[in-house]
Amino acid sequence: MSSDKSPSGPDLAAGIPLSELSEGEMLTGHVGEDAVLLARSGDAFHAVGAHCTHYGAPLGDGLIVDDSVRCPWHHACFSLRSGEALAAPALDGLACWKTEVVGDRVHVRERAAPAPARRPARSPSSVVIVGGGAAGEAAAETLRREGYTGPVTILSEEAAPPCDRPNLSKDYLAGTAKAAWIPLRGDDFYGRHKITLRLATEVATIEPQASRLRLANGEVLDYGALLLATGAEPVRLSVPGAALPHVHTLRSQADSEALIAAVEAGARRAVVIGASFIGLEVAASLRQRGLEVRVVAPEARPLAQVLGEALSDFIRELHEAKGVTFHLESRVARISADTVELEGGERLDADLVVTGIGVRPRTALAETAGLKVDDGVWVGDTLETSVPGIYAAGDIARGPDSISGERVRIEHWAVAQRQGQRAARNILGAEDTRAAVPFFWSQHYDIGINYVGHATHWDRIETDGDPAAHDFSARFIAGDRTLAVATIFRDRESLEAEAEMEARLRSR
Repeated sequence: MSSDKSPSGPDLAAGIPLSELSEGEMLTGHVGEDAVLLARSGDAFHAVGAHCTHYGAPLGDGLIVDDSVRCPWHHACFSLRSGEALAAPALDGLACWKTEVVGDRVHVRERAAPAPARRPARSPSSVVIVGGGAAGEAAAETLRREGYTGPVTILSEEAAPPCDRPNLSKDYLAGTAKAAWIPLRGDDFYGRHKITLRLATEVATIEPQASRLRLANGEVLDYGALLLATGAEPVRLSVPGAALPHVHTLRSQADSEALIAAVEAGARRAVVIGASFIGLEVAASLRQRGLEVRVVAPEARPLAQVLGEALSDFIRELHEAKGVTFHLESRVARISADTVELEGGERLDADLVVTGIGVRPRTALAETAGLKVDDGVWVGDTLETSVPGIYAAGDIARGPDSISGERVRIEHWAVAQRQGQRAARNILGAEDTRAAVPFFWSQHYDIGINYVGHATHWDRIETDGDPAAHDFSARFIAGDRTLAVATIFRDRESLEAEAEMEARLRSR
């Protein structure tokens, strides 16, 4: 996913009339060969790079909230004053330019100087991060961005460096994203930022009283502060044949590459077990590669418990129009080398099987260390666990949700990244207790669904538009509160819903 980044619009160095830009508005122009976004917030004018540093979305189609601009595609947030990336999924900031008002025109001519280095309120002797996924990687980068100069170590069980995990079931699996796009950072990034990245490294135990870890290889590693970001692991099928070599799950880059290798080796008939987001994204990607795809799931409507009936029916019809066959209200009895047998006796030909029946948090380390665990590691508003000095973020963290008032554990990529960033700031003494509004996106062929908020139950769903026309929104409401909003090609409405939820949280 990318957009045209070539310069267009007015020459901002020559200036534009002040009257062309009202409060809260922005326009895209250029300074030389650089595409630049000029925005007006209050009486001030700000100029930053015009494209999101995540997937290149045009920020001019986004939304100004206070002194920030939000990306229309995946809700990254940037400071208009400094260009800093304030919220994931963008990790890099934007270039920033000086603005100058001369008479009745505003000009953008030269780059602004980088912001001065920060100094954290607290500097532990070292920070160790267990987990090389979204939360762990974002935390390590944030520690350095916030001015921490002590040792930072990421311990990851995976053999590959931190990667763009959402892409593994989407464009990368479909064959439309290059392998070079998948690592979050280049080979030299961690060395340049003095982040020690240890891959294929397993932690055996945590010893909180001694502030140290024991690795599976016997090595002992001390820490000043510890962040647990061990993520989640796929739930495995327990039927006969579930361990056969052509039965796959999809969580890591290695998992995605194994699926691609199976397709390239000649697999042509796939059965996807589970109509989850990951299952249906895999179904779409395999169809795009030309495979025959069948989806088996126990529910009557795919994703209805998350998205409601209207979007559920649309997603099913979309997949069926692309050639996917559904076997709903069905369960798998056994798997053989070339078939999947359902409990009703039907046999489905399959030389590739992918299971997407959910994940469970990887909490074993936390449990044996004596942390409070109950369907995730319990954390407070700062993401500190029940043991001082140990924090948790991402798929394992179960903490208070300001929107619903419940204690929740949310398995979203952007949520994990933002929690990693917040945990890092709190490790350094920031006392940042404000959680971001949850956000995720799901892609099915050329249709993207954006979802802000968090709703496990609701009283009613208010819909507008037609999903089949690719112009739709659904609001999930309990009492008088909107808990979540799902949209199709209504990027502005999705951003506005997120901003409304944030404002509601601030007013409490």
